[in-house]
Amino acid sequence: MKSRLFQAFSERSFSFLWLSEIFTILAFNLFNFLLLLHVYSLTRSNTAVALVVVSFTLPAILFGVLAGVYVDRWSKKRVLLISNIIRGVLLIILAIFHQNLIAVYIISFLVSLVTQFFVPAETPIIPLIVRKELLYSANALFGLGLYGGAFLAYLLSGPLILFFGEVNTLIILGVMFFVSSIFITGIRIDAKSEKNKKGILSASKSALLDEVRTAIDVMRNSKEIYNSIFLLAVSQTLLLVLAAIAPGYASQILNISIQKFPLYFIVPAALGVLVGAIILVTWLHESSKEKLTTLGLFLSGAAMLLLPYGSRITAREIVHDFNSAVPHFLDLTTLHFVIVIAFILGLANAFVFVPSNTILQEKTKDEFRGKIYGVLNALVGIFSLIPILAVGGLSDFFGVGKVIVGIGVTLFVIGISRIIFDI
Repeated sequence: MKSRLFQAFSERSFSFLWLSEIFTILAFNLFNFLLLLHVYSLTRSNTAVALVVVSFTLPAILFGVLAGVYVDRWSKKRVLLISNIIRGVLLIILAIFHQNLIAVYIISFLVSLVTQFFVPAETPIIPLIVRKELLYSANALFGLGLYGGAFLAYLLSGPLILFFGEVNTLIILGVMFFVSSIFITGIRIDAKSEKNKKGILSASKSALLDEVRTAIDVMRNSKEIYNSIFLLAVSQTLLLVLAAIAPGYASQILNISIQKFPLYFIVPAALGVLVGAIILVTWLHESSKEKLTTLGLFLSGAAMLLLPYGSRITAREIVHDFNSAVPHFLDLTTLHFVIVIAFILGLANAFVFVPSNTILQEKTKDEFRGKIYGVLNALVGIFSLIPILAVGGLSDFFGVGKVIVGIGVTLFVIGISRIIFDI
Protein backbone atom coordinates (compact mmCIF):
# COMPACT_ATOMS: atom_id res chain seq x y z
CA MET A 1 0.00 0.00 0.00
CA LYS A 2 2.72 2.47 0.98
CA SER A 3 4.87 1.93 -2.09
CA ARG A 4 1.94 2.26 -4.49
CA LEU A 5 0.47 5.39 -2.91
CA PHE A 6 3.80 7.21 -2.62
CA GLN A 7 5.35 6.08 -5.90
CA ALA A 8 5.24 9.56 -7.43
CA PHE A 9 7.65 10.85 -4.78
CA SER A 10 10.36 8.93 -6.61
CA GLU A 11 10.25 11.84 -9.09
CA ARG A 12 12.33 14.62 -7.49
CA SER A 13 10.54 17.42 -9.32
CA PHE A 14 7.16 16.15 -8.16
CA SER A 15 8.41 16.18 -4.57
CA PHE A 16 9.31 19.87 -4.96
CA LEU A 17 5.93 20.56 -6.57
CA TRP A 18 4.15 18.79 -3.71
CA LEU A 19 6.06 20.73 -1.05
CA SER A 20 5.27 23.93 -2.90
CA GLU A 21 1.62 22.90 -3.02
CA ILE A 22 1.49 22.39 0.75
CA PHE A 23 2.72 25.91 1.48
CA THR A 24 0.48 27.39 -1.22
CA ILE A 25 -2.63 25.57 -0.03
CA LEU A 26 -1.90 26.45 3.59
CA ALA A 27 -1.47 30.12 2.78
CA PHE A 28 -4.43 30.29 0.38
CA ASN A 29 -6.90 28.50 2.67
CA LEU A 30 -5.76 30.35 5.78
CA PHE A 31 -6.25 33.57 3.84
CA ASN A 32 -9.75 32.60 2.68
CA PHE A 33 -10.84 31.33 6.11
CA LEU A 34 -9.47 34.46 7.79
CA LEU A 35 -11.54 36.60 5.43
CA LEU A 36 -14.69 34.55 6.02
CA LEU A 37 -14.30 34.77 9.79
CA HIS A 38 -13.47 38.46 9.68
CA VAL A 39 -16.43 39.45 7.49
CA TYR A 40 -18.89 37.29 9.45
CA SER A 41 -17.68 38.71 12.76
CA LEU A 42 -18.16 42.25 11.38
CA THR A 43 -21.59 41.73 9.80
CA ARG A 44 -23.13 38.51 11.18
CA SER A 45 -24.53 38.05 7.69
CA ASN A 46 -24.34 34.96 5.47
CA THR A 47 -24.86 37.27 2.50
CA ALA A 48 -21.77 39.31 3.37
CA VAL A 49 -19.76 36.11 3.67
CA ALA A 50 -21.13 34.98 0.31
CA LEU A 51 -19.85 38.21 -1.22
CA VAL A 52 -16.35 37.35 -0.03
CA VAL A 53 -16.63 34.02 -1.85
CA VAL A 54 -17.95 35.86 -4.92
CA SER A 55 -14.92 38.17 -4.82
CA PHE A 56 -12.60 35.23 -5.42
CA THR A 57 -14.87 33.36 -7.86
CA LEU A 58 -15.74 36.25 -10.19
CA PRO A 59 -12.20 36.41 -11.71
CA ALA A 60 -12.59 32.80 -12.82
CA ILE A 61 -15.61 33.75 -14.92
CA LEU A 62 -13.97 36.82 -16.39
CA PHE A 63 -10.42 35.59 -16.91
CA GLY A 64 -10.31 31.80 -16.42
CA VAL A 65 -10.25 30.78 -20.08
CA LEU A 66 -7.96 33.62 -21.16
CA ALA A 67 -5.50 32.80 -18.36
CA GLY A 68 -5.41 29.17 -19.50
CA VAL A 69 -4.56 30.27 -23.05
CA TYR A 70 -1.63 32.36 -21.87
CA VAL A 71 -0.38 29.68 -19.48
CA ASP A 72 -0.10 27.25 -22.41
CA ARG A 73 2.06 29.84 -24.19
CA TRP A 74 4.35 30.43 -21.20
CA SER A 75 6.63 28.32 -19.05
CA LYS A 76 4.36 26.72 -16.45
CA LYS A 77 7.18 26.72 -13.91
CA ARG A 78 7.69 30.46 -14.37
CA VAL A 79 3.94 31.08 -14.03
CA LEU A 80 3.88 29.20 -10.72
CA LEU A 81 6.87 31.13 -9.43
CA ILE A 82 5.66 34.62 -10.35
CA SER A 83 2.06 33.96 -9.27
CA ASN A 84 3.11 33.02 -5.74
CA ILE A 85 5.39 36.03 -5.41
CA ILE A 86 2.58 38.38 -6.45
CA ARG A 87 0.10 36.75 -4.06
CA GLY A 88 2.58 37.07 -1.23
CA VAL A 89 2.97 40.78 -1.90
CA LEU A 90 -0.82 41.29 -2.05
CA LEU A 91 -1.31 39.67 1.35
CA ILE A 92 1.28 41.90 2.92
CA ILE A 93 -0.51 44.93 1.42
CA LEU A 94 -3.79 43.67 2.88
CA ALA A 95 -2.15 43.54 6.32
CA ILE A 96 -2.13 47.33 6.17
CA PHE A 97 -5.79 47.70 5.09
CA HIS A 98 -7.40 44.63 6.70
CA GLN A 99 -10.00 46.64 8.67
CA ASN A 100 -11.42 48.13 5.48
CA LEU A 101 -14.18 45.88 4.13
CA ILE A 102 -13.84 47.27 0.61
CA ALA A 103 -10.10 46.56 0.70
CA VAL A 104 -10.86 42.99 1.77
CA TYR A 105 -13.05 42.48 -1.30
CA ILE A 106 -10.55 44.13 -3.65
CA ILE A 107 -7.50 42.19 -2.43
CA SER A 108 -9.52 38.98 -2.44
CA PHE A 109 -10.44 39.69 -6.07
CA LEU A 110 -6.82 40.39 -7.04
CA VAL A 111 -5.49 37.29 -5.29
CA SER A 112 -8.08 35.24 -7.15
CA LEU A 113 -7.14 36.95 -10.43
CA VAL A 114 -3.53 35.86 -10.01
CA THR A 115 -4.73 32.39 -9.01
CA GLN A 116 -6.45 32.05 -12.40
CA PHE A 117 -2.96 31.85 -13.91
CA PHE A 118 -1.58 29.65 -11.13
CA VAL A 119 -4.17 26.85 -11.32
CA PRO A 120 -3.86 26.10 -15.08
CA ALA A 121 -0.12 25.75 -14.53
CA GLU A 122 -0.06 23.70 -11.30
CA THR A 123 -2.06 20.53 -11.97
CA PRO A 124 -1.23 20.46 -15.75
CA ILE A 125 2.49 20.50 -14.95
CA ILE A 126 2.22 17.06 -13.31
CA PRO A 127 2.38 15.03 -16.58
CA LEU A 128 5.52 17.00 -17.51
CA ILE A 129 7.40 15.83 -14.41
CA VAL A 130 5.79 12.44 -13.71
CA ARG A 131 5.78 9.29 -15.84
CA LYS A 132 2.38 8.23 -17.15
CA GLU A 133 2.23 5.10 -15.01
CA LEU A 134 2.63 7.26 -11.89
CA LEU A 135 -0.19 9.73 -12.68
CA TYR A 136 -2.73 7.99 -10.41
CA SER A 137 -0.28 8.09 -7.51
CA ALA A 138 0.63 11.71 -8.28
CA ASN A 139 -3.00 12.85 -8.37
CA ALA A 140 -3.81 10.97 -5.17
CA LEU A 141 -0.86 12.62 -3.45
CA PHE A 142 -1.83 15.95 -4.98
CA GLY A 143 -5.35 15.52 -3.65
CA LEU A 144 -3.96 14.65 -0.22
CA GLY A 145 -1.84 17.78 -0.32
CA LEU A 146 -4.80 19.86 -1.44
CA TYR A 147 -7.22 18.70 1.24
CA GLY A 148 -4.59 17.95 3.86
CA GLY A 149 -3.30 21.49 3.42
CA ALA A 150 -6.85 22.78 3.77
CA PHE A 151 -7.25 20.71 6.95
CA LEU A 152 -4.06 22.14 8.46
CA ALA A 153 -5.08 25.64 7.40
CA TYR A 154 -8.45 25.50 9.10
CA LEU A 155 -6.97 23.74 12.13
CA LEU A 156 -4.28 26.39 12.50
CA SER A 157 -6.45 29.37 11.61
CA GLY A 158 -7.89 29.95 15.08
CA PRO A 159 -4.59 29.60 17.02
CA LEU A 160 -2.69 31.69 14.46
CA ILE A 161 -5.16 34.57 14.60
CA LEU A 162 -5.44 34.43 18.39
CA PHE A 163 -1.68 34.23 18.96
CA PHE A 164 -0.35 36.54 16.24
CA GLY A 165 -3.35 38.74 15.44
CA GLU A 166 -4.78 39.42 12.01
CA VAL A 167 -2.01 41.72 10.78
CA ASN A 168 0.88 39.41 11.67
CA THR A 169 -1.06 36.39 10.37
CA LEU A 170 -1.43 38.04 6.96
CA ILE A 171 2.30 38.76 6.89
CA ILE A 172 3.04 35.12 7.80
CA LEU A 173 0.80 33.95 4.97
CA GLY A 174 2.58 36.22 2.53
CA VAL A 175 5.91 34.71 3.60
CA MET A 176 4.46 31.22 3.07
CA PHE A 177 3.76 32.11 -0.56
CA PHE A 178 7.40 33.18 -0.88
CA VAL A 179 8.58 29.86 0.63
CA SER A 180 6.42 28.02 -1.89
CA SER A 181 8.20 29.93 -4.65
CA ILE A 182 11.55 28.67 -3.38
CA PHE A 183 10.42 25.05 -3.75
CA ILE A 184 9.15 25.79 -7.27
CA THR A 185 12.70 26.71 -8.31
CA GLY A 186 13.67 23.07 -7.67
CA ILE A 187 11.28 21.73 -10.35
CA ARG A 188 12.99 20.49 -13.51
CA ILE A 189 11.08 20.18 -16.79
CA ASP A 190 12.30 18.62 -20.02
CA ALA A 191 13.70 21.45 -22.16
CA LYS A 192 11.88 20.07 -25.23
CA SER A 193 8.48 20.80 -23.68
CA GLU A 194 9.47 24.41 -22.95
CA LYS A 195 11.37 25.42 -26.07
CA ASN A 196 8.32 26.43 -28.13
CA LYS A 197 6.72 28.60 -25.46
CA LYS A 198 5.77 32.07 -26.67
CA GLY A 199 5.62 35.42 -24.98
CA ILE A 200 2.55 37.56 -24.41
CA LEU A 201 3.50 39.96 -27.21
CA SER A 202 3.24 37.17 -29.78
CA ALA A 203 -0.38 36.43 -28.87
CA SER A 204 -2.69 38.30 -31.25
CA LYS A 205 -6.40 38.43 -30.58
CA SER A 206 -7.18 36.10 -33.50
CA ALA A 207 -4.51 33.63 -32.38
CA LEU A 208 -5.94 33.56 -28.87
CA LEU A 209 -9.45 32.95 -30.18
CA ASP A 210 -8.18 30.16 -32.42
CA GLU A 211 -6.52 28.48 -29.46
CA VAL A 212 -9.71 28.74 -27.40
CA ARG A 213 -11.76 27.22 -30.24
CA THR A 214 -9.26 24.40 -30.65
CA ALA A 215 -9.38 23.61 -26.92
CA ILE A 216 -13.20 23.66 -26.98
CA ASP A 217 -13.17 21.26 -29.94
CA VAL A 218 -10.87 18.92 -28.01
CA MET A 219 -13.27 18.93 -25.05
CA ARG A 220 -16.40 18.63 -27.18
CA ASN A 221 -15.06 15.64 -29.11
CA SER A 222 -14.07 13.68 -26.01
CA LYS A 223 -16.78 12.49 -23.68
CA GLU A 224 -14.21 11.54 -21.04
CA ILE A 225 -12.67 15.02 -21.03
CA TYR A 226 -15.86 17.08 -20.77
CA ASN A 227 -17.32 14.68 -18.17
CA SER A 228 -14.18 15.06 -16.06
CA ILE A 229 -14.29 18.85 -16.36
CA PHE A 230 -17.97 18.91 -15.41
CA LEU A 231 -17.46 16.69 -12.36
CA LEU A 232 -14.46 18.65 -11.13
CA ALA A 233 -16.48 21.83 -11.56
CA VAL A 234 -19.36 20.36 -9.53
CA SER A 235 -16.97 19.17 -6.83
CA GLN A 236 -15.19 22.52 -6.49
CA THR A 237 -18.48 24.43 -6.60
CA LEU A 238 -19.74 22.31 -3.72
CA LEU A 239 -16.68 23.25 -1.66
CA LEU A 240 -17.20 26.96 -2.36
CA VAL A 241 -20.89 26.79 -1.47
CA LEU A 242 -20.06 24.99 1.77
CA ALA A 243 -17.49 27.68 2.56
CA ALA A 244 -20.15 30.35 2.08
CA ILE A 245 -22.61 28.76 4.52
CA ALA A 246 -20.11 27.22 6.98
CA PRO A 247 -20.29 30.07 9.53
CA GLY A 248 -24.09 29.97 9.56
CA TYR A 249 -24.13 26.16 9.78
CA ALA A 250 -21.76 26.25 12.76
CA SER A 251 -23.74 28.85 14.67
CA GLN A 252 -27.34 28.02 13.66
CA ILE A 253 -27.33 24.21 13.54
CA LEU A 254 -24.35 23.01 15.56
CA ASN A 255 -24.52 25.86 18.09
CA ILE A 256 -20.76 26.07 18.25
CA SER A 257 -18.34 28.93 17.68
CA ILE A 258 -17.02 29.41 14.16
CA GLN A 259 -13.48 28.81 15.44
CA LYS A 260 -14.42 25.26 16.50
CA PHE A 261 -15.99 24.36 13.16
CA PRO A 262 -12.72 23.21 11.51
CA LEU A 263 -12.14 20.66 14.27
CA TYR A 264 -15.53 19.01 13.83
CA PHE A 265 -15.87 19.30 10.05
CA ILE A 266 -12.68 20.10 8.14
CA VAL A 267 -10.48 17.64 10.05
CA PRO A 268 -12.69 14.55 9.47
CA ALA A 269 -13.29 15.63 5.85
CA ALA A 270 -9.52 15.75 5.28
CA LEU A 271 -9.17 12.30 6.86
CA GLY A 272 -11.90 11.09 4.50
CA VAL A 273 -9.87 12.34 1.54
CA LEU A 274 -6.83 10.49 2.87
CA VAL A 275 -8.74 7.22 3.23
CA GLY A 276 -10.35 7.72 -0.19
CA ALA A 277 -6.97 8.26 -1.85
CA ILE A 278 -5.54 5.14 -0.20
CA ILE A 279 -8.54 3.05 -1.32
CA LEU A 280 -8.32 4.36 -4.90
CA VAL A 281 -4.61 3.85 -5.37
CA THR A 282 -4.35 0.56 -3.48
CA TRP A 283 -7.48 -1.39 -4.40
CA LEU A 284 -9.45 0.48 -7.08
CA HIS A 285 -6.70 1.72 -9.41
CA GLU A 286 -7.90 -0.63 -12.16
CA SER A 287 -11.61 0.12 -11.69
CA SER A 288 -13.60 2.29 -14.09
CA LYS A 289 -12.77 5.92 -13.32
CA GLU A 290 -16.19 7.03 -14.59
CA LYS A 291 -18.03 4.68 -12.21
CA LEU A 292 -15.87 5.82 -9.30
CA THR A 293 -16.74 9.46 -9.93
CA THR A 294 -20.46 8.64 -10.11
CA LEU A 295 -20.17 6.81 -6.79
CA GLY A 296 -18.51 9.90 -5.36
CA LEU A 297 -21.46 12.04 -6.50
CA PHE A 298 -24.00 9.77 -4.79
CA LEU A 299 -21.97 9.65 -1.57
CA SER A 300 -21.76 13.45 -1.56
CA GLY A 301 -25.50 13.77 -2.16
CA ALA A 302 -26.38 11.34 0.62
CA ALA A 303 -24.06 13.09 3.06
CA MET A 304 -25.50 16.52 2.26
CA LEU A 305 -29.08 15.25 2.70
CA LEU A 306 -28.24 13.91 6.15
CA LEU A 307 -26.04 16.78 7.30
CA PRO A 308 -28.77 19.06 8.76
CA TYR A 309 -30.53 16.26 10.66
CA GLY A 310 -27.89 15.19 13.16
CA SER A 311 -29.90 16.43 16.14
CA ARG A 312 -33.03 14.55 15.02
CA ILE A 313 -31.15 11.31 14.51
CA THR A 314 -29.30 11.51 17.84
CA ALA A 315 -32.62 12.31 19.56
CA ARG A 316 -34.10 8.94 18.57
CA GLU A 317 -34.85 6.43 21.30
CA ILE A 318 -32.30 3.88 20.09
CA VAL A 319 -29.53 6.46 20.50
CA HIS A 320 -30.74 7.34 24.01
CA ASP A 321 -30.75 3.65 24.89
CA PHE A 322 -27.19 3.30 23.61
CA ASN A 323 -26.02 6.37 25.53
CA SER A 324 -27.55 5.07 28.75
CA ALA A 325 -25.72 1.75 28.33
CA VAL A 326 -22.23 3.13 27.78
CA PRO A 327 -19.92 5.36 29.81
CA HIS A 328 -20.66 9.06 29.47
CA PHE A 329 -17.57 9.80 27.37
CA LEU A 330 -18.88 7.38 24.69
CA ASP A 331 -22.25 9.14 24.33
CA LEU A 332 -23.33 9.74 20.73
CA THR A 333 -24.03 13.42 20.07
CA THR A 334 -24.88 15.61 17.10
CA LEU A 335 -21.22 16.55 16.75
CA HIS A 336 -20.26 12.88 16.41
CA PHE A 337 -22.82 12.55 13.64
CA VAL A 338 -21.42 15.61 11.85
CA ILE A 339 -17.89 14.20 12.11
CA VAL A 340 -19.00 10.99 10.35
CA ILE A 341 -20.84 12.91 7.62
CA ALA A 342 -17.83 15.17 7.06
CA PHE A 343 -15.62 12.09 6.73
CA ILE A 344 -17.97 10.66 4.08
CA LEU A 345 -17.93 13.97 2.19
CA GLY A 346 -14.12 13.88 2.14
CA LEU A 347 -14.12 10.27 0.95
CA ALA A 348 -16.62 11.12 -1.79
CA ASN A 349 -14.58 14.12 -2.92
CA ALA A 350 -11.49 11.93 -3.36
CA PHE A 351 -13.55 9.59 -5.56
CA VAL A 352 -14.33 12.53 -7.85
CA PHE A 353 -11.06 14.48 -7.71
CA VAL A 354 -8.44 11.78 -8.29
CA PRO A 355 -10.01 9.85 -11.21
CA SER A 356 -11.22 13.02 -12.97
CA ASN A 357 -7.83 14.74 -12.84
CA THR A 358 -6.10 11.57 -13.99
CA ILE A 359 -8.43 11.29 -17.00
CA LEU A 360 -7.75 14.90 -17.99
CA GLN A 361 -4.00 14.43 -17.79
CA GLU A 362 -4.05 11.14 -19.69
CA LYS A 363 -6.34 12.37 -22.47
CA THR A 364 -4.87 15.83 -23.16
CA LYS A 365 -1.61 17.15 -24.58
CA ASP A 366 0.49 19.82 -22.92
CA GLU A 367 -0.42 22.48 -25.50
CA PHE A 368 -4.13 22.17 -24.56
CA ARG A 369 -3.94 21.32 -20.87
CA GLY A 370 -3.67 24.86 -19.50
CA LYS A 371 -6.62 26.03 -21.59
CA ILE A 372 -8.71 23.07 -20.45
CA TYR A 373 -8.00 23.81 -16.80
CA GLY A 374 -8.70 27.46 -17.56
CA VAL A 375 -12.12 26.43 -18.85
CA LEU A 376 -12.55 24.40 -15.67
CA ASN A 377 -11.84 27.50 -13.58
CA ALA A 378 -14.35 29.49 -15.60
CA LEU A 379 -16.99 26.77 -15.21
CA VAL A 380 -16.44 26.67 -11.46
CA GLY A 381 -16.95 30.42 -11.37
CA ILE A 382 -20.07 30.27 -13.52
CA PHE A 383 -21.54 27.26 -11.72
CA SER A 384 -20.86 28.70 -8.29
CA LEU A 385 -21.66 32.40 -8.70
CA ILE A 386 -25.46 32.10 -8.68
CA PRO A 387 -25.54 29.32 -6.03
CA ILE A 388 -23.18 31.26 -3.77
CA LEU A 389 -25.22 34.44 -4.09
CA ALA A 390 -28.40 32.44 -3.62
CA VAL A 391 -27.34 30.32 -0.64
CA GLY A 392 -26.30 33.38 1.33
CA GLY A 393 -29.70 35.01 0.97
CA LEU A 394 -31.63 31.74 1.12
CA SER A 395 -29.75 30.69 4.27
CA ASP A 396 -30.62 34.01 5.92
CA PHE A 397 -34.27 33.65 4.83
CA PHE A 398 -35.07 29.90 4.99
CA GLY A 399 -32.27 28.62 7.19
CA VAL A 400 -29.03 26.82 6.43
CA GLY A 401 -30.50 23.34 6.87
CA LYS A 402 -33.00 23.60 4.00
CA VAL A 403 -30.33 24.97 1.68
CA ILE A 404 -28.05 22.03 2.45
CA VAL A 405 -30.86 19.57 1.69
CA GLY A 406 -31.41 21.31 -1.65
CA ILE A 407 -27.73 20.85 -2.49
CA GLY A 408 -27.97 17.14 -1.65
CA VAL A 409 -30.99 16.69 -3.92
CA THR A 410 -29.14 18.44 -6.75
CA LEU A 411 -26.16 16.09 -6.43
CA PHE A 412 -28.47 13.07 -6.55
CA VAL A 413 -30.16 14.40 -9.69
CA ILE A 414 -26.78 14.82 -11.38
CA GLY A 415 -25.72 11.30 -10.38
CA ILE A 416 -28.98 9.76 -11.63
CA SER A 417 -28.69 11.70 -14.90
CA ARG A 418 -25.20 10.28 -15.46
CA ILE A 419 -26.56 6.75 -15.11
CA ILE A 420 -29.74 7.20 -17.18
CA PHE A 421 -28.28 9.28 -20.01
CA ASP A 422 -24.73 7.88 -19.83
CA ILE A 423 -23.16 11.34 -19.42
